[in-house]
Order: sequence, then C-alpha cells, then structure tokens
Amino acid sequence: MVDRDRLFELWGRAASLSWPVSVQHAFTTLMRTVDIVVAGLFAPAYVTAIGLADLYGQIPLRVGLSLGTGAIAMSSQDTGRGAKLTRNRGITQAVLIGFLIGLPMVAAGFLLSDAAIAILGAEREVVRLGSTYLALIFAAAPMRIVGLVGSRSLQGTGDTVTPMIVNGGASVLNALGTVVLALGVGPAPRLGIVGIGLATLLARIAEAGTVTAMIASRWTDLAFARPRSLTITGQLLRISAPNFAEGMSTSLANFPFNSLLLVFGTEVNAAFHIGRRIYQQVAGPVYRAINTVTSILVGQALGEGDAADARYTGFAMGALSVVTMGVMGAGLVLGAGPIAGVFTDDAPTLGYAIEFTRVFGISMVFFGIFFPFAGGLRGAGETRIPFYARAIGSIVFMLGLSTLLSIGLGWGVTGIYVGLVANYACWAVVAVAGFVWSDWAQKASGLMAERAGVAE
Repeated sequence: MVDRDRLFELWGRAASLSWPVSVQHAFTTLMRTVDIVVAGLFAPAYVTAIGLADLYGQIPLRVGLSLGTGAIAMSSQDTGRGAKLTRNRGITQAVLIGFLIGLPMVAAGFLLSDAAIAILGAEREVVRLGSTYLALIFAAAPMRIVGLVGSRSLQGTGDTVTPMIVNGGASVLNALGTVVLALGVGPAPRLGIVGIGLATLLARIAEAGTVTAMIASRWTDLAFARPRSLTITGQLLRISAPNFAEGMSTSLANFPFNSLLLVFGTEVNAAFHIGRRIYQQVAGPVYRAINTVTSILVGQALGEGDAADARYTGFAMGALSVVTMGVMGAGLVLGAGPIAGVFTDDAPTLGYAIEFTRVFGISMVFFGIFFPFAGGLRGAGETRIPFYARAIGSIVFMLGLSTLLSIGLGWGVTGIYVGLVANYACWAVVAVAGFVWSDWAQKASGLMAERAGVAE
C-alpha cells in the first residue's frame, strides 16, 4: 500500500524546493531563446552560427555543471550530517578550481575560434559569425563556471531561492542586453551577433560577482573557508570527473552530429537547434528542477543516515516526473507548429523545426525517467552511471544509429528523428537500472566516512 501522507509530504517539500529552481532555469533558457529569436531576425546563418558556437560553449558549461554536481553532493550530505566547516571548505575549493580552469579558455576563444567553427564544415558566412560569437562566450568562461558552482553549492544546503534571484537577474540582464545591443534599440549601436555575445559576457560577470558576494556575506548559510584537506579535493574531483565526462560525451557527439545535420542543409541544422531550444524552454526548467531537487533530497537523507528514505525519495520523484514530463511532451507534440513559427518564417526551416519539436515532445517521457533517477545517483556521489547512460546513448544511438539510418539506409532526416528518440530511451533504461541495482548508498556512506576524518 502507498503511504499517501508520506508521499504527498515529500512532493510538497520537493515543490517548495523546485519552484525557485524551475524559475531560475526558465530565465536561463528564456535568455538563450531570446538569443535564437533575435538571431533569426537576421538570417538562418545567424541561428546556425550560434548553434555551432554553443557546441564549444558547452565546455565551460560542463566544467561548471560537473564541479557543481560535486559541490551539491558534498554540500547536501554535509548539511544533512551537520558538518558545516567541511562543507564550506569543499565549496571553496570547487569555486577556486573552476575559476582557474576557465582562464585558459579565454585565450583559446580569441586564438582558435575561426578554426573551431570552420572544422565543422560550415559555410564561410557561418564561420565568420560563429567565430566572433564564440570568442565572446569563451571570454566569459571563468565567470560562467564560478556562477554555476556557487549556485549549486547553495542549492545543496536547501537554499534554492538565492540562486534563483542571482541567476534569474543575470539572465534577464542578458536577454535585455541581447535585444538592445544586437538590434540597436534606442541610442545603442546595432552590433548584430557581437551584441548577442557581449550581452552574455556582461551578464556572466554580474552573476559570478553577485553569487560570490552572497556566499561571502551573512546572507546565506554558506561561507568561504580556507581549504586544508586533500581528501575533500580528491572527493570533489572523483565526483565531478564522471559528470564532466557525461556532459562532454554528449557535447563531443554533437560535433559530428551537427556535421551530419549539415549534410542535409543549413535549414535542417537550424531547425534542429530551434526544436532543441523549444523543448529546453518549455520543459527544461521542470526536468532540471526535478534533477536538482532529487539530488538535494537524496543527499540530505543519506547525510542523516537514512538510506531507505533516500531510495524511497528517488522512486517517488520518478513517479512525479514521468507524469509531469509526459503531459509537457504531449503539449509539445500538439503545439509544435505555432511554437516553431515564433522562431522562423523561413518555410523549409519551419517544416523541419516542427518535426524536430515533435520528436523532442515524444522523448519527454524518457526525460521524465532519466532526470530524477540520475539526480538521485548524483546526490549520492555516484556520477558514473549517468555518464554511462548518456555516453552510450549519444555515441551509439544519437550519432551511430542516426548516421546508419539517414545515410546508410537512405532514410534521410527521418533516420535522425529515430536516432534521437532511441538516444533518450537509452538514457532512461541505464539510469533506472543503476538506481535499482548499484551500491550508490554504500558509496555515499564511504565518502562521508572519509570526510568525517577531516578535522572540523
């Protein structure tokens, strides 16, 4: 029998934690959506240029998210067991490491951006636009990483409101800056794609500065503390490394995948990025919030020594997620035409964008399975299984199966649609299997025992 009181109490707690995360991600995806919409006002080449540059922009994003995953796992577990000083030392190390990793990316952006876009086989105009945008995105890399790590460190303590305020404010600043600087609103010059990239750079600086000041002040329960233990450093890197590999497996697969899309034309490539932006805007805030909140709740339950409650939390969040994402997916399938029409009026691009949006809508049920179970595993510090899920899905199905069907068997773009759905189904199957049969609770217990030996 289902204990409804327990279930609804858990869902209520999850809702109180998740709505700020959803709002935060809604603003973040809105900012990226504004970039795509504004780019589409110029030409499809602008949309393609931003999409290709964002492939490389995934690198600082993945560094920030991976270190943030380590920070949120350790922060939630140490919050649950009341080890505040150990927690503060851990998040301080995560912020410092992230900033240092981001510095070489600034130089890489200015020196290698032309070659980076050209190697993907894009047209000359796309290379010119994409390289300019990429240089500005990489200039923001250290600040981007610091902002991500700081926000997730706060979320691990159960504070999801402060990151919403900081990140949401930066995203609004970014969106407004894109409109003003790219289109030349009022006295501002019309900078085109330079304006889109410059708005992102300025917003990331504001975000990193604000979240750092918040942690250093008495506003939050966190504080910076001088690092004193290589044990904490080692755990942070061990948790973060598989998560970085997870994200990069998808990102790296996207390079040849985008080249595959370009075989069928710039319009198909632009349509894919429009469809991707639509599902990320509509559903992304929800499944990312579910992922983050499941990590928080599972991590804190493990910190309190209740592995059974942590497992129950994972399954309860999975049930809620499947229903929620299934409804949202149905909305994407039914509303694909009108929604895609907001992003482009180019007829060939629009036709493909509608189909890609429907494909992503069908895939939402698999998102609803993957993200809560992967979030629960990450909250325990078990980041290898989500990596296996996404690596297998991205390489074998998104890239391999799509190539086989679309070119090898002559299915054309339809083969790519099938490969995408199979990719997300693979994510879901591996994540559930890992949550059910792996020893993630014992792993978390071992990590906390190691940190307990560090003097407070």
